[in-house]
Amino acid sequence: MTTPEPLWSDPSEPVERLIRDLAERMLARSGEIVTAVTAASVSAPEYRMIADDPVLAAADARLVVSLLDHWLTFNIAHPGRRVAPIGGSEIRTYARDVVLRGFVADEIQAWRGAERVCWHWWLTACFDSTDDLDELRELTEISGNSLTTFTDDSMAELGEHVRRIREELAGGPQLQRYATVELLLQGADITTPHAEAQLGYALTGSHIGAVIWVDSEKDVSLLERAAEQVMRACGADRRLTVAAGTAALWLWIPGKTPPPASVLVERLRGRRRVRVALGRSARGVPGFRRTHMDAAAAQRLLARLGSSMSVVRYEDVHLVDLLSADLAAGDRFVVDVLGDFLDASPVLHQTVLTYVEEGLNRTSTAERLYTHRNTIDRRLARVDELLPKPFAQNPTEVAAALTMLLVRRSTT
Repeated sequence: MTTPEPLWSDPSEPVERLIRDLAERMLARSGEIVTAVTAASVSAPEYRMIADDPVLAAADARLVVSLLDHWLTFNIAHPGRRVAPIGGSEIRTYARDVVLRGFVADEIQAWRGAERVCWHWWLTACFDSTDDLDELRELTEISGNSLTTFTDDSMAELGEHVRRIREELAGGPQLQRYATVELLLQGADITTPHAEAQLGYALTGSHIGAVIWVDSEKDVSLLERAAEQVMRACGADRRLTVAAGTAALWLWIPGKTPPPASVLVERLRGRRRVRVALGRSARGVPGFRRTHMDAAAAQRLLARLGSSMSVVRYEDVHLVDLLSADLAAGDRFVVDVLGDFLDASPVLHQTVLTYVEEGLNRTSTAERLYTHRNTIDRRLARVDELLPKPFAQNPTEVAAALTMLLVRRSTT
């Protein structure tokens, strides 16, 4: 893409040197700036829909990094000149996500908040770079023009991509399904027969909601096959699938019992880069909404805890979800409840979790772990030695703390 015509005068040689030096220093600190931009964006009401979705939030963060690096790198090579929009597949993919999720210009306007944060960092560095008032005036005027014009041009570029993609998909099944699903999730007044006709999916009976996603766009081709495996693991032969952006699918599967996480892990063994979050089974239109909210909450939990766990069921982590709303408080809870047991072997941790899942039955725990009952007795005796107080006095808290620890430490 050719660089557009400038709207301001070229900088003087001293200011050129200042801009180049500032851009080099800011580029080295771009990680800090992006962290500040993300924190500011999350607090913006218009950004809420993106921030609440880990896949979209990650895509947005990657785009912010690319935009910032592009502007800084250009100013190293051509200080103070007008910077062409970034272009390329990255912004087209982001535009597709915007369209598929039904966003409008208000969500894109969150970029203004990112611009303000970047300008604050840049302006602070400007005042530290020179005591010459004439140079400072020229420096801030030219670089300010460059940054705001780059934001305007980039938003216009994104808006044009959005327009084209919207025209391509207009009236297509993907947008129709997503629009109907959003109405159901928001509790809008839409009749069940009409929604079923739009979706090609029965809203009566029980549903299992799932969110399936990949962390890299290079793995998008794995999503559909993984969705098929999730459906079959639920014992179903049909599903409702909605594209929730480029790198994620939302699923609703008729079924009463979500499969164990271990079953899904085994089924997806050849597709380890795919991740799955399952909601609890629920009935009817309210259940359609509730099971999806469960799955989305489980997905956000993994993002919040920085976990790389590949499969998570909300019913297994719903207490952890509540505990980790305040992450620091959740971590203190784990330390307080587990004490020395925190650093015990994974074998002991797994024994306790299995013991809880088996209804505190030592014989069935031994059978499930393929070991002798006496071994389970010895392990549980050692657990009591390590815990601040005996396991029998607070099994629920110990299980919750262990589950949170498992999710936090997961690297599978």
